Amino acid sequence: MKVVAFNGSARREGNTALLLSTVLAELAAEGIDTEIYHLAGKPIQGCIACFQCFKNKDRRCAVAKDIVNECVEKMAGADGILLGSPTYFADVSASMKALIERCGMVGRANGDLYRRKVGAGVVAVRRAGAYHVFSSLNAFFLIGQMIVCGSSYWNIGRGREPGEVAGDEEGMKTMRDLGRNMAWLLKRVNG
Repeated sequence: MKVVAFNGSARREGNTALLLSTVLAELAAEGIDTEIYHLAGKPIQGCIACFQCFKNKDRRCAVAKDIVNECVEKMAGADGILLGSPTYFADVSASMKALIERCGMVGRANGDLYRRKVGAGVVAVRRAGAYHVFSSLNAFFLIGQMIVCGSSYWNIGRGREPGEVAGDEEGMKTMRDLGRNMAWLLKRVNG
């Protein structure tokens, strides 16, 4: 089994990456292959609503000048998907929004490509707005007919400066619990 995590933060090694890495460490301890894919510094744009993916049905986005088709392949090849985003003006980052739009559209155009995969959203926040981000991430999983994995609290960690989230004891425990819960669920779904 494999879980791929997408880090939607502009900071490659910031709080979002730390939260995702904590979840991935628990999955790896359970024998599950993991990968983190950083969107930072890579070209990605939002959906242009050309609907070519619905005509072509080739598991690809027709706009092939950025990273989206690589991301679609990674999602399609994984058993579990983690989406991580910082909180930017009470929503996901622009690169995460573009990933959700484009990968989501290709998935829907191709018979719900991610159906029955296990998914979870992870949010880094300085102070407020995180619940809306969490909801935006979960909407991707739910419309794609994925199984959303929960934890002991909302999958949110608090911190502003890189690494500061490590001091959020409850947030870090939530990530460890999420990793263990996701491993358990993956083993049941793929048993």
